Amino acid sequence: MKQFFLTVLGVFTGLILFVVVLPIVLIVGAAASAKEPATPANAVLELDLREGLTDQAPTNPFAAFGGSGLSVIQIVDTLAQAEKDSHVKVLLIRLPEAGISPASADEIRQAVRRFRASGKPVIAHSQGFQPVGTVISSYMVGASASELWMQNTASFQATGFSADSIFLGRAFDRYGVRAEFEQRYEYKNAVNEYTQSDYTGPHREAMTAWMTSIYDSAIANAAFDRKVTAAALKTTIEAGPYSAPQALSLKLIDKIGQVEEAEAEAKRRAGNGADILEFGDYASSKGERQGSGRDAIAIVGGEGAIVTGTGGGGAFGGGSSIRSDDTAEAIYDAIEDKSVKAIVFRVSSPGGSPEASEQILAAVRAAKAAGKPVVVSMGDYAASGGYWISSEANWIVAQPSTLTGSIGVFGGKFVVSEALGRFGVDLRGLSIGGDYADAFAPSQSFTTTQRAAFSASMDRTYEEFVQRVSTGRRLPIARVREIARGRVWTGAQGKTLGLVDQLGGLTEAIGKARELANIPADTSVRFKRFPTPQSPWEALSAAFGVQSEAAQALVTLGGVMSDPQTRAVLNRVEMERMRGQGASVLADQPL
Repeated sequence: MKQFFLTVLGVFTGLILFVVVLPIVLIVGAAASAKEPATPANAVLELDLREGLTDQAPTNPFAAFGGSGLSVIQIVDTLAQAEKDSHVKVLLIRLPEAGISPASADEIRQAVRRFRASGKPVIAHSQGFQPVGTVISSYMVGASASELWMQNTASFQATGFSADSIFLGRAFDRYGVRAEFEQRYEYKNAVNEYTQSDYTGPHREAMTAWMTSIYDSAIANAAFDRKVTAAALKTTIEAGPYSAPQALSLKLIDKIGQVEEAEAEAKRRAGNGADILEFGDYASSKGERQGSGRDAIAIVGGEGAIVTGTGGGGAFGGGSSIRSDDTAEAIYDAIEDKSVKAIVFRVSSPGGSPEASEQILAAVRAAKAAGKPVVVSMGDYAASGGYWISSEANWIVAQPSTLTGSIGVFGGKFVVSEALGRFGVDLRGLSIGGDYADAFAPSQSFTTTQRAAFSASMDRTYEEFVQRVSTGRRLPIARVREIARGRVWTGAQGKTLGLVDQLGGLTEAIGKARELANIPADTSVRFKRFPTPQSPWEALSAAFGVQSEAAQALVTLGGVMSDPQTRAVLNRVEMERMRGQGASVLADQPL
């Protein structure tokens, strides 16, 4: 009977695949397989940063249906290839009016500077800098260009950096919700939004410190690129806001003009017959950097909240996450690959499950034991659980504005019985077994013994975290406890504390991996990505179940989608960031 229902379900699934999904896939495949025009002899590569960025491209091909956009790693890879492409003469950047994630801005700025160092000009155009988010980071990227343009009606309002936090403490009190949480320790601020009505002293201290670090770093970088002193630029910026003509007179920008005028200037510089080439199209035609040579460096990616299990994200998009089974397996696959001499582990995560984090860290240890050095490259975040999985790497590289550390733990529950009772809803619980069986029931508060047991478990997790940092960073446990306590640091701050070894991005991490693997600088090296991106048909089979006969039959048509351009089109995506629910080594995400 069970097999009968499985067969029926398989046939039904097959019909859905054939009638709904297959036409979509074939249309996308046909569009991708159509011959793309060759790169113009004189091309202006246009990078539009206004649509949002992820840190890494997804491995699920159907994530493309969840949005569109570029990843920071894709931008770095593509600009590295464009540097050496004789057809690409100029880079044109469209800047967002609001902020860019600071660490992403750091990495893009570095890539732009490398592109300029190849002798090719960069023009950046802005339709205004609005006081939203880390807009100073957007200005920093613009300042790295050869010329920074701004629209005539636009305003220059990048006068600082602000952040807001929502506190639910008074609302919970009013409506009878009790937030019963434990935190280790006072800087583990993710709990405060549930229990407080304002910043605590440590919360305000920590946020002010990392915000100041990010702001000062952006000002210093922009001043360096604009060839002025940081103090002078800071004074000018903070006296704003300004109109476009005022910004021009103060030398905050170089020219005033419409984007069409900037495009025309870029084409003029590119030469006769120049044309605009969209960044996504060029990136798709080039694909990821592969490199060459006998030796390989593995690049293992991980973005989002850290959770146990497999298969992060939905079949057709959805949030990204670091699944411990998948990520650990990717590292073990790199260990078993004889051509791989070192591993670069790209981490962009605010944390998550301590159990999932430990599983991934065990794989990092295994790589080191196998003689394959591991270099962590931190993206926007590598905090809490994100730092746990990084802590025992051979080397840690972070951007100055990466948010890291947050060595601490929190957990708890919401008791909602009183709140529901006000609406005539009665929540009652039953349990059998030991006293702790209903410890996390939302119908009642922790008992004294339950609270003590839960508090002890928080202490154990915190001590385990501290021990891993102490071992990995070769710091005395007392010193780790001193700089931990749940506090978030920037990469620049973390370097002075010994939590980070080097400031930089993926390029610098790859350079260090070569060094640790004793690969000479003049020797070519290949790059291997783990986990391997799924084909569309593998994703379909995983989504609908491998027991489906119809799905398996359709998988045989996978040759239709074997073209690499098809995969590249499907991999262009913008993923939502995911914050795990109930995770206990998770940092607050203030950006």
